Amino acid sequence: MDDTTTDLRARAGAPTLETVAALAGVSRATASRVVNGDARVAPAMRTAVEDAVARLGFVPNRAARSLVTRRSDAVALLLREPAEFGVVDPYLSSMVISLTHALMPTGVQPVVLMAPAEQHGSGLAEYVRSHVDGVLLLSVHEADPLPAELARSGVPLVSLGRLPGAPAAVGVVDADNAGGARAATERLLGGGRRTVATIAGPPDMSAAVDRLAGFRAAMRDAGRPDGLVAHGDFTAASGARATAELLAREPDLDAVFAANDLMALGALQALRAAGRAVPEDVAVVGFDDIPLAEHASPPLTTVRQPVADLARTMVRLLVERLGGAASEPEVVLPTALVVRASA
Repeated sequence: MDDTTTDLRARAGAPTLETVAALAGVSRATASRVVNGDARVAPAMRTAVEDAVARLGFVPNRAARSLVTRRSDAVALLLREPAEFGVVDPYLSSMVISLTHALMPTGVQPVVLMAPAEQHGSGLAEYVRSHVDGVLLLSVHEADPLPAELARSGVPLVSLGRLPGAPAAVGVVDADNAGGARAATERLLGGGRRTVATIAGPPDMSAAVDRLAGFRAAMRDAGRPDGLVAHGDFTAASGARATAELLAREPDLDAVFAANDLMALGALQALRAAGRAVPEDVAVVGFDDIPLAEHASPPLTTVRQPVADLARTMVRLLVERLGGAASEPEVVLPTALVVRASA
């Protein structure tokens, strides 16, 4: 470290923007523009300021920088579910963790918000506009007004899953739900099962709608349009209730495709209670490939979602939007059938 740098530090204590400007031989305004990423600085001046920052160990004040850039360097991971659901659902928990990891290299901090679908209005939207630069939206239900409200106010927004009727400005990242459900159903049909049912998810969620469509398409293609349908809410308890309902309607039931793994685990529980062996009497396939699937009894055949890839793609689209760059409006990633002992 040369004498000039030592003298500046000794006089100023912790390095400030003024000491950076003095060492670089530029005005404070020029130093500020470089530190805040403004491109309107001559290359030679930029190099001088960057060198001064490095020599002094200057760290910008985040609050002051936010006043200049009007950026918080934070994004919301907004789950449109009650807090208890978001915590206990393994798929959503894995997605939040994967999004957090995907954000790390960007320098953008995640802020996790649990806001049930019934919680909307200007209060939530105003909080988002005031505290974060963009939103990664999870578990959206149909007719939710929040995405359109945020889009109208100019908040960059990327959703996990389709948003019927949402503005074109909202980015979408999704898994091939229909294709995965078709593959699951074809696995059951290919195993010679005759009375095939599905436990569909909530009809106001696009993932559930697409998985039901995939089930029905596979049944039609096999000349079996009479597939049984019961509905759950993506919880294990609802899967158990739906399975009991299906057994009451059709005692000869020999195959179940559940629209997520938690409902499939509930189905396994109900089948055991009814004295039905899996897969000898009834084959079961789930969707998501949560960690519990591999350790179920028997291990669960399921459709794997590429959680890490979905998270990375969501973050990429949002970062592109934050930077003002053009980005794909929708990205759909493939799923894969994971065959285990249950089917």
